[in-house]
Amino acid sequence: DEHGTLTYAELNDRANRLARLLAARGAGPGRLVALALPRTAELVTAVLAVLKAGAGYLPLDPAQPAERLRLVTEDAAPLLTVTEAGSSGRLPADGPPPVVLGAPEVERELAALSPADLTDADRTAPLTPDTVAYVIHTSGSTGRPKGVPVPHGNVLRLFAAAGHFAFGPEDVWTLFHSYAFDFSVWELWGSLLHGGRLVVVPYAVSRAPGDFLELLRRERVTVLNQTPSAFHQLVQADREAPAGAPPLSLRLVVFGGEALEAAHLRPWVDRYGDRCPELVNMYGITETTVHVTHHRVTREAVEEPTPRGTIGLPLADLRVHVLDHCLQPVPPGTVGEMYVAGPGVALGYLDRPGLTAQRFVADPFGPPGSRMYRTGDLARRAEDGTLEYRGRADQQIKIRGFRIEPGEIEAALVGHPAVAQAAVVAREQGGDRVLVAYAVPAPGERPDPAALRAHLAGLLPEHLVPAACVLLEALPLTGNGKLDTAALPAPDFAAAAGGRAPDTADQALVCRLFEEVLRLPEGSVGRDDSFFALGGHSLSATRLLSRLRLETGQQVPVAALFDAPTPAGVAGRLTPGGPRSQARPPLAPAARPELLPLSHGQES
Repeated sequence: DEHGTLTYAELNDRANRLARLLAARGAGPGRLVALALPRTAELVTAVLAVLKAGAGYLPLDPAQPAERLRLVTEDAAPLLTVTEAGSSGRLPADGPPPVVLGAPEVERELAALSPADLTDADRTAPLTPDTVAYVIHTSGSTGRPKGVPVPHGNVLRLFAAAGHFAFGPEDVWTLFHSYAFDFSVWELWGSLLHGGRLVVVPYAVSRAPGDFLELLRRERVTVLNQTPSAFHQLVQADREAPAGAPPLSLRLVVFGGEALEAAHLRPWVDRYGDRCPELVNMYGITETTVHVTHHRVTREAVEEPTPRGTIGLPLADLRVHVLDHCLQPVPPGTVGEMYVAGPGVALGYLDRPGLTAQRFVADPFGPPGSRMYRTGDLARRAEDGTLEYRGRADQQIKIRGFRIEPGEIEAALVGHPAVAQAAVVAREQGGDRVLVAYAVPAPGERPDPAALRAHLAGLLPEHLVPAACVLLEALPLTGNGKLDTAALPAPDFAAAAGGRAPDTADQALVCRLFEEVLRLPEGSVGRDDSFFALGGHSLSATRLLSRLRLETGQQVPVAALFDAPTPAGVAGRLTPGGPRSQARPPLAPAARPELLPLSHGQES
């Protein structure tokens, strides 16, 4: 990590000591231990320690709101929480007993323990492949997140089924994603189970594409895992990188978390081709242990005039059925709902027997007693057997790699005393998909939309907070009484702008960049207007700071934008009168001694 390096022997020693401490405090098979730690090597040590003790780990990302952490803790009822001083203050006061790493009493206890390997004799019960390894919570339509317990065996068979990727000890991986997002399971164990090297990416670097690109080069990363939205930012940073930068060492880029539009990879493929690194699209779900299908993305797919949304073939040990409403297979070329069967299917939902019965259903095509997971995703099977993604069968939304149940946001909004009804939809804004909330005020109330958004920001993770809240007299309905989403008005982000005019050249520059990135009218942004109140989000924030670096030659960390998200605040981080001439180096002519090769499309 950014603080240093651990060998496998050191990692094992530290994990065994912590595992013995946890086991002595009751952790073992059938119990959960919460983890509330920042992204460092200590987090990896703690994950391994919990599993060695036989318990399952419950991720509590300290970056999430305190109310979200309370709901997850209340739902899963962990025995203990492993944390550190900087994160412990965000945990529920009435939560499980904490084990504070770095505290003198804990460090003394760890130092006194033997680092010998743990055996079943050290645990409260034997550890088996069916023992729960982790519980990750996803968005819930009732307003409460739902936990998905996944056993050890599911993770082990994931990598056995992905053997065609030939992961090995020479590979270098990044732990880029939050450990509360199941893509992290693939990153963490893809490296450690194969003896590779794992680079823990600090949160600030994960939100700064230029810095992350530099990390990829410096650490010679070979396996990169990204949501398509995050990779688009990385592609832009790569195009803006100075000439003569060290080459990338990537051999494989794996996409997951959201639908991939292959055409968006055109700039990357034009620069690097489609073989080194290979580009692989993987579709998956938390309830089916990270990944279900895989598909290599070729130049031909990138250049297809009509994108097909191909997600490929199932992993070797899984089966994907495309069924109609009667659970009958649909013919090739016909859209149906995907059901996943095989050893990757999770145990169900934590303490939700009704919901488990709805989504984890009997598999009529498998052996007696087998189950399949109803994904809610639509697909069709091409003549060659590959699957093509066709959206959702329900109201669930996927934005920037996150599964979002609008009902969870609506429930939080209706919980405000000034709101009687609410609806949440996804809309296109500035080239991105963003969430927009619509609220009908309670009788006699007229809440401030900005205050409603702040209310949600205090309850929900950042990816669930709408870009805007719009007040309506009533929700529009169709003839059969359903929400008429087509009649919902688009939010007027420009109306939130218009504060005081900039009074310095730097403020004027940042105001202009706000307008360009968020596609707002020229001259509409004032120096005190909030980037996020104008429709910005974490990915558009990286675009803004990238543009600012090009214009000024100065780097402003993404954390600074979150701390002071106004033109005045951002401009205050710039060096007054700093060199602008360094922003865009002069273009140098490129020698072209021979004709460039034709693309596949030009050849045809």
